[in-house]
Amino acid sequence: MKLLRVGTAGAEKPALLDADGVLRDLSGVVDDIDGALLADDEALERVRSAGAGGGLPVLDAAGLRVGPPLARIGKVVCIGLNYHDHARETGAEPPAEPVIFFKAADTVVGPNDTVLVPRGSVKTDWEVELAVVIGRTARYVESAEAALGHVAGYAVAHDVSEREFQIERGGTWDKGKNCETFNPLGPWLVTADEVADPQDLSLRLWVNGELKQDGTTAEQIFPVGEVVRYVSQFMTLYPGDVINTGTPAGVALGQPEPKPFLRAGDVVELEIEGLGRQRQEFKDA
Repeated sequence: MKLLRVGTAGAEKPALLDADGVLRDLSGVVDDIDGALLADDEALERVRSAGAGGGLPVLDAAGLRVGPPLARIGKVVCIGLNYHDHARETGAEPPAEPVIFFKAADTVVGPNDTVLVPRGSVKTDWEVELAVVIGRTARYVESAEAALGHVAGYAVAHDVSEREFQIERGGTWDKGKNCETFNPLGPWLVTADEVADPQDLSLRLWVNGELKQDGTTAEQIFPVGEVVRYVSQFMTLYPGDVINTGTPAGVALGQPEPKPFLRAGDVVELEIEGLGRQRQEFKDA
């Protein structure tokens, strides 16, 4: 299923994109799309049946804002340097274990919402990423194969980053990762049963129409199942938590000088095979 939330920020309603690409209103079936829904097999089956039956009200998609596909996100766990080609372009050694950092849940915005360049920023960068949405509590999961059973679905994430804040200002990466609007998510949450192999997805990103990233999740150093297993050894993952699993080569940081960091007026578009497409205009904060 392709689950999404539409409407003005803070007042989104749950929706479903059916097999014919028709947008359907789910508000008569579920209250929202959140961790509680993803953990409830019976509720998910009701949504699936309602979507297949064709009886859900049709929504007019024209001019309708698409919000993040998930409400009440618990935490956003991020994996750094998780693609072989990205590690090479930045001159970094591939890590022996996954690099973990966090984004606050309030960085998450809709897939086409405006992204703000922070005040004083000169090194705002782009990163297309596969987001994993947890559907079953994951605590000390024993194997990568078992870990995949805790995944509810997948989505497109844009891990926007400010490299000066992240790398040159001391401390942890958090200052460069948690600026407002720095995690567009969506347009859809695609349930795991519709993603045959999360290690066989193409990812692309364009800046002002120019292709910058063109990668595949096959390049991941730590595959999705291993990432979920590993993270579960250090923290409990709950339904509604999100993991951003890293970005392929092609970020501004890895390009020759002068590096083409983002400025107000730039337009970034990104997509992952089968998971939809995003478009953001950048403006000054």
